[in-house]
Parts: sequence; structure tokens; C-alpha cells
Amino acid sequence: MAITKKALLKELNKDLEWEYSAAIQYVQHAAVLTGAKYESIQKELVIHSNEEMAHALMLSEQIDYLGGVPTVSVEEIKTSKNSLEMLKQDLAGEQLAIDRYKERIGQAESLKEYGLRRILEDILIQEEEHKRDLMTVVED
Repeated sequence: MAITKKALLKELNKDLEWEYSAAIQYVQHAAVLTGAKYESIQKELVIHSNEEMAHALMLSEQIDYLGGVPTVSVEEIKTSKNSLEMLKQDLAGEQLAIDRYKERIGQAESLKEYGLRRILEDILIQEEEHKRDLMTVVED
């Protein structure tokens, strides 16, 4: 199904909302995770948060470049009192991001927005790394 530039901008802004929420969620989860077995992932979550904010900046610049206005809205943030549940929430968020970026890459390609496609591919690579990091602790 073909996508219009306007529809692509709407989806990119939704991706931006998810990036904001991921950054906030990672900060909160890193602060409240408990248990010695989660010490190494706590440090990793802070790194993930910073990378999610970098993704937000990259998306914002692309949205502006394409003639849109980057959103300041934030998508849903999941919390829990259970450390493993928090990490499962983070893992689900990464899978959502991976799925969304794969779709967005195809849409950028169809509109011949090759620079955007490349940036989305770079973001996708990091989201896949985040998923791998989380899978090591969630599946132990």
C-alpha cells in the first residue's frame, strides 16, 4: 500500500512519541530495579535511555526536514513494582519499535526518501541491540 508524505510524517511523529516514552521509561526502570542480578542491566538501561533520546533528535530533524512539526507528545509509559516485569515491558517496547521502524523503512523507500531510510536503518540497528541486551536478562 502506497503512503503519502503527510501520512509518513504522522507515523514518524508517532515513532517520536514512542521514543520519548521509551527514554522516560528506561530512566524510571533503571532507578527502581532491584536485585543484584539486575545491576549490569541497570547501567545498560541508562545507556538505552540516552540512545532513545538520540533517536528522538534524529526523528525530529527528519520530520522538520520533510516539512512537518516534531511532536512534543509522549506515548504510554509502562511501570511495575516487579523488576522482571519492568524488563519485559522494555523488551515489548523494543519489539514494537523494531516492527514500526521496519515498516517505516519500507515507506521511506517507496517515497524515495533515501536519506530518511538510512537514518531509520541506523535507529533500527540500535533498537535490535537493545532487544538483544534485554533478552539476556529476561530469558535467564
